Amino acid sequence: MFSARIPWSASRRLLLVHRPIPFFPLRRCLSTNRLDPLIRHFAADLALKQPTFRVPSHCIRILSEPAQFYDLLLDMIQRAQHRIFISSLYIGSTESELLSSIDKALRIKPHLKVHFQLDLNRSTRPGPSSTAKILLPLLREFPSRVHVSMFRSPSLRGIFAKLVPPRFNEGWGTWHAKVYGADDEVMISGANLSKSYFTDRQDRYLHFSSQPALSQYCFDFLKTVSTFSYRLLPVMPTSLGRHSYTQDDYTLHWPDPQTHPHEIQQRAETLLKEFQKTYLDKSKSVSERLSTRNCIDATLFPLIQAGQINIHEEEMTFQLLFRLLKSLKNAHRPLLDLTSGYFSLYKPYQDLILSSPGVDCRIVAASPKANGFFGSNGISGRIPEGYTLYEQRFMKAVKKAGRLWKGTSGDAGKGVSLSEWAKQGWTYHAKGIWLSPSSSSLPVLTLFGSTNLNSRSAHLDTELSFLMLIPSEASGDHETKPSPNLPLRKALAQEVDRIRSHTVHWKGEERKVRFTTKIIVWLVKGML
Repeated sequence: MFSARIPWSASRRLLLVHRPIPFFPLRRCLSTNRLDPLIRHFAADLALKQPTFRVPSHCIRILSEPAQFYDLLLDMIQRAQHRIFISSLYIGSTESELLSSIDKALRIKPHLKVHFQLDLNRSTRPGPSSTAKILLPLLREFPSRVHVSMFRSPSLRGIFAKLVPPRFNEGWGTWHAKVYGADDEVMISGANLSKSYFTDRQDRYLHFSSQPALSQYCFDFLKTVSTFSYRLLPVMPTSLGRHSYTQDDYTLHWPDPQTHPHEIQQRAETLLKEFQKTYLDKSKSVSERLSTRNCIDATLFPLIQAGQINIHEEEMTFQLLFRLLKSLKNAHRPLLDLTSGYFSLYKPYQDLILSSPGVDCRIVAASPKANGFFGSNGISGRIPEGYTLYEQRFMKAVKKAGRLWKGTSGDAGKGVSLSEWAKQGWTYHAKGIWLSPSSSSLPVLTLFGSTNLNSRSAHLDTELSFLMLIPSEASGDHETKPSPNLPLRKALAQEVDRIRSHTVHWKGEERKVRFTTKIIVWLVKGML
């Protein structure tokens, strides 16, 4: 199997399906009898389609603040013994402490290896402080122990690939997965690695400790993507290779001379689907042996969404969830909380929500000032206004469907509500969903990771998210024995409450969207 002791080089580019996956039987089972009836059949159906991982609730920590995320990330780096793996859109130009901590760890621990998976266009923007350039010292100092891969979206190709300038080329899709791992622990977030994400940009952060199977899955996922990504090198190799190129003082080496970087769709689709199938088969074989176990661990389903290479696991999961929610006859109305820092809800998701009158939905979007593009120069400065336009269209559809929120407040009622998040001096980047059996009960399901739940996430960016289901019962006599998962469910409810504590009723209907902004939104279509 792949391990941190195997160099991540082009010479070892073998399909993961040809390597054994670690077997961790005590962490998996398919028993759903402890799940809430609301999601019991959904869990059983999804387990037939997606890999599963079982995690005891005491190994799951939900962080609430950017500073906590940063401190824990540094701590994970300091404690790592064998491997560090980092997946992000980019690394900020001022993150000297983060890179210094990695450098120090490599110097102290000679067997430690570090793997980065980043977005090529975002990480190679012109200038002296691009991500590629600030990583060069690590690559020069530890050439056999630091590996940097950079994914380039195949959506931008042909003559447009030459004509579209830097920064704008990111509009055709990016590498968007946010995974931070060290040895057998992993943290899943939507946050990138730059100052604002460590100080005043709100996101979500879930940390999983002592989870070798889950950690190995994330590591192998990044390894798979590296086989159709550029590799960053500090010097020009003696033989540059087909499709490789030099830029400034570094080289971007293409690992597969037989496949053009603009035409990776079929190969990437095959590799990722085979990767998921390998882990799915392992999940099923373990489940069959353990199906009679009374498992009370939380269940995680990894979901890859990469529409540009024909992978739609997130979409499939949403459709499956809502189909089963619609079919249930519940005494109580399920409550779905949904949030996105870039709220332009993917049309199929919008249709599912609006066509489910038995499910109430509370949505939190970023206020214009909490949008990360607020105050930007040029066209980027119009982006918050563009999201206001999408919100107006959404609320118009809600009204047309007869689903406008009815109740005494934004927390008590039924229908679909939209609130906006605002905190002085902060921006908003959180995303995900929480599902509760009723408005008065704790969540039993959450979706977290990199997806913004919009058209861009569905079709252009490459996303990795996780769906987590939490059992609501501990045993047959659950009335006298509280569930060990109660603290986790409470933590999820508190996460929702913290987000909603900084919201006000949506004011977008009062805002004017300029005609030129409407034209821009029409031109870029699903890029927002």
